Amino acid sequence: MKAVLLAGGLGTRLREETEFRPKPMVEVGGRPVLWHIMKLLGQQGLKEFVVCAGYKSEYIKNYFWNYSAMNQDFTIKLGDQTNASFHGAHDESDWTVTVADTGATTMTGGRVKRVQKHVANETFLCTYGDGIADINLDELLAFHRSHGRLATVTSVHPTSRFGVLEIGEDGIVRRFKEKPQVEGWINIGYFIFEPGVFEYLDEGSVLEQDPLHRLARDGQLAAYRHEGFWQPMDTYRETLLLNELWDSGEAPWRNW
Repeated sequence: MKAVLLAGGLGTRLREETEFRPKPMVEVGGRPVLWHIMKLLGQQGLKEFVVCAGYKSEYIKNYFWNYSAMNQDFTIKLGDQTNASFHGAHDESDWTVTVADTGATTMTGGRVKRVQKHVANETFLCTYGDGIADINLDELLAFHRSHGRLATVTSVHPTSRFGVLEIGEDGIVRRFKEKPQVEGWINIGYFIFEPGVFEYLDEGSVLEQDPLHRLARDGQLAAYRHEGFWQPMDTYRETLLLNELWDSGEAPWRNW
């Protein structure tokens, strides 16, 4: 099974970091957040990746093209740089990574549609390149296979951005909850798609709008409820939070 990673957006809400690089390449603990997502999937046996690049795609292409040189010792003759020798092996030597330039302004559904040729006629995982969750891949796949629909979306209870006051009729504050979970479920990616999903996509579609809505209307979309850790990286503050978790040695997503 392959993982399709959406890594082409502009990241306008994280302008401090994304003016010069794509948001999925913003670092957590010295590695791109995209790498962390790939690593937690790779540790669970998923080794084939299709990266849907777009905005500043050259940054992602250079990262993976030079991955061995950046992570291994090597010997090179400076007059003939085509014959480099790498020594040893890095931990990701068994990964296969396809970087596909899906366009600078293409919407999410269009990006998935454009990599159809790289996915072929098989079940695949699809997720956002800037959201980390401690997903149990075996459990997610088992749930998907149990319902027989074309698509599974992973969902969580979101956390409120604000603290919540519980106030009595007399105006006295009874209790204060610091950023509690709120009711309802939201989409965090980590989709499992059957090839039939491509029939719901075109190159101009926004995955989260018409395609998912039609899948739901057709009874072809199920939701896997994730009760564990999830954290998007939409703002500079969230970047700091993920780095603080990593630096503390208690990153919930680290399974290696």
